[in-house]
Amino acid sequence: MTANRLLKKYYLCTQIRIQLMDNRYYKEFGTLLSKHFPYKVQKISINAGFTCPNRDGSKAVGGCTYCNNQSFSPGYGGKQRTVSDQLRDGIAFFSYKYPEMKYLAYFQSYTNTYDSIDKLISLYEEALSYPGVVGLIIGTRPDCMPDELLDYFAELNKRTFLIIEYGLESTLDSTLEFINRGHTHAESVDAIHKTAAKGIYTGAHLILGLPNESREQVLAHAGEVSKLPLTTLKLHQLQLIKGTVMAKQYREYPEWFSLFDVDDYIDLIIDFSERLNPDFIIERFISQSPKQLLIAPDWGLKNFEFTAKVLKRFAERETWQGRLFYK
Repeated sequence: MTANRLLKKYYLCTQIRIQLMDNRYYKEFGTLLSKHFPYKVQKISINAGFTCPNRDGSKAVGGCTYCNNQSFSPGYGGKQRTVSDQLRDGIAFFSYKYPEMKYLAYFQSYTNTYDSIDKLISLYEEALSYPGVVGLIIGTRPDCMPDELLDYFAELNKRTFLIIEYGLESTLDSTLEFINRGHTHAESVDAIHKTAAKGIYTGAHLILGLPNESREQVLAHAGEVSKLPLTTLKLHQLQLIKGTVMAKQYREYPEWFSLFDVDDYIDLIIDFSERLNPDFIIERFISQSPKQLLIAPDWGLKNFEFTAKVLKRFAERETWQGRLFYK
């Protein structure tokens, strides 16, 4: 690489870093972490070997139509490996560069509250006892939070950092049925209210661009979730993943889908953010599935590059999270 190209690359990276540091447009996850921790904190994703009620036959079979769990399970995860083994490998990956970093054990794959109470608690406590782990994030479904387990989480919340993150995916029951979720939006609302009432940080996850949802319906999700006592919200674009029911549907019925190009999606999430409760932390806007599994859309952007584009568009439009939010 020539000296001029090196200088151009350095200048570009510097400008992106400046943009990322100068975020006056939406509330970032880092604001929550900095409230609790005086050091860098990194999530370590855990696959604890769970399943889901729409996968094992208790509610349905096949799971969500968009789901191939390989698309969000990192290489150091795996069903046959212990929680401690996965934490060891994940921490080894990050600690080489950041030896003072601490970690949040993120129970991510499948439904992480769907087993016997005793087994669940033993896995959570195993993670918390691992050196360097300073909290938990538990990803689950709104129909899989028994009162007994929620009582445990309320006590756990008094001694460690904790977020319970619910996969809503949509606020439309017609969509939830179409994608084989196996729960209703009313169940999502109930679970979020019960969890937040315990004083627990409560998160939600939405997929933007699910089949047969119009742009107006997608934006209406912002108003619906803004009524809820949420701490964090994760958004991401619909991704078509190899080996899923939805990939087959896309081949057979492409008219059901409106896949975004990157500029259209950025405008959509800014429109969405304008309508969103300004107190919510927007934890992310996109997801990155492995290239070997991804069918579409493939934007070829790293997360920090995408975020820089989002901040630039916020600035160009002179807008911000919550600008159009009305209680």
